[in-house]
Amino acid sequence: MLTLASVKNLISHQFPQWQDLEITFVKNSGHDNQTFHLGQNMTIRLPRSAKYEPQIKKESIWLPVLAKHLSFHIPTPLGLGHPSVLYPSFWSVNQFISGETLTRKNVANLSLLALDLTKFLVELQKVPITTAPAAGNHNFFRGANPSVYHDEVISTFTTLQNDLPVKQLEKIWLNAITSSWEHAPVWLHGDIAPGNLIVQKGRLHGVIDFGIMAVGDPACDYAMAWSFFEKESRSVFLANLDEELINRAKGWALWKALITYRNPNTKIAANFIRFKITDRLLI
Repeated sequence: MLTLASVKNLISHQFPQWQDLEITFVKNSGHDNQTFHLGQNMTIRLPRSAKYEPQIKKESIWLPVLAKHLSFHIPTPLGLGHPSVLYPSFWSVNQFISGETLTRKNVANLSLLALDLTKFLVELQKVPITTAPAAGNHNFFRGANPSVYHDEVISTFTTLQNDLPVKQLEKIWLNAITSSWEHAPVWLHGDIAPGNLIVQKGRLHGVIDFGIMAVGDPACDYAMAWSFFEKESRSVFLANLDEELINRAKGWALWKALITYRNPNTKIAANFIRFKITDRLLI
C-alpha cells in the first residue's frame, strides 16, 4: 500500500503545480486502484498492480469523449502520471465528484434511483463507438457473453453444492449463456455497483471508476438489479429490457455472487450474504 509521503513525492515530481495541496486517503478506495484526495477538488488514482494499468490510460482517452454525451457527472482527467523510479505504472489525477457513495441509507426511494441509473445507461449506450475498445482481457471480458466464465461457474457449483440450490441456479446459468447480444456493440461501464455510484439528496449524481469500460453486450451493467435493488425497483430498472438480456444480466450477477460467496473480505462477500442474491435470482 502506498503511503501519503510516497504519493506526495509523485505529485511533486510530475505535477509540481499541485505539490502544496494536502493529500489524504479516500475513505472507500477501490479494488483495482488506490485512491487519494488531492486538495479539495481532485483525486489521485494509482493501479494496485500492473494488470490494472491499462484502465488508467483508457480512462484518460475515453472519459472526455463520454462526458460530452452524459447528463450525469463522470470523472474528468486532469493529468496522466507516467511510470518512474517512484512508481512503476501510469496513474492519474481527476476532478473530484462531490456526494456520497451509494448505500441503502442515503437513498429513500430505490425506484427513483433505478430510473436515474437506467437513464445513465441508456445515454451511455447511445455514445458513438468509433475506435472504442471491444471487450477482452483488458476489462475482464465485461461486454462479452458470460459464458467466458463457464468453467469457473461450473467449478464453483461443485464446491458449493451443499450450500446452495445448485440445480435451480444451473438453469439460470444455462439461460444466460445460451442467449446472445444480436445488435451492434454499445458502450458499457462494466462495474455498475454501489461503490461506483455517487448520490446527492437521494438521487444519482455521478458514476465513477470506468476502468473496465468497453463496447459490446451491455448485460453486465444490469447485474445490480439483483445485488442491490428490491422487487419493485428491480422491475423499474429492468422494465425496457428484453428477456434474453435480462437472462444474461442474471448470469453476470450469479457469477459475481458465486465467486465472492466465501471471500474472507466481508465487504466483497456482502453482495451475496447480506442481500441473499441467490434468493432474488430465483424469484
